[in-house]
Amino acid sequence: MPADAVEITEALYQEVITHRPLDKTLAHDERGVPYLVAIPQDATVLERMWRDSELLACTWLRDRHRDQIDIGGGTTLSTEQFAELLIFMQQLRDWPQAEAFPNPQYRPVSPVWVAEQTQ
Repeated sequence: MPADAVEITEALYQEVITHRPLDKTLAHDERGVPYLVAIPQDATVLERMWRDSELLACTWLRDRHRDQIDIGGGTTLSTEQFAELLIFMQQLRDWPQAEAFPNPQYRPVSPVWVAEQTQ
């Protein structure tokens, strides 16, 4: 358990973690006790900006794979990785229509290996 962990009641855990409303996000007070706050109205703009930047960051990886196939050479990504990338990119496109949008805690999650490709 981390040194800065704060013990909370089961009721508080259920309220802020397990049954958190989609229009609320988690915050912590000065002691580290979690509580819920409303997601600001401009969060939709910020989430769309985040989504757009994530798509832009992945586009080159998708394009490189397609180019490698077109020129008949080997590919950097496996077939499975390419499929995962396309699925993630579609999840990003669908994110603004998701019920949980714009709560950043429910954002689509990039495959772990994508970060390794961009370094």
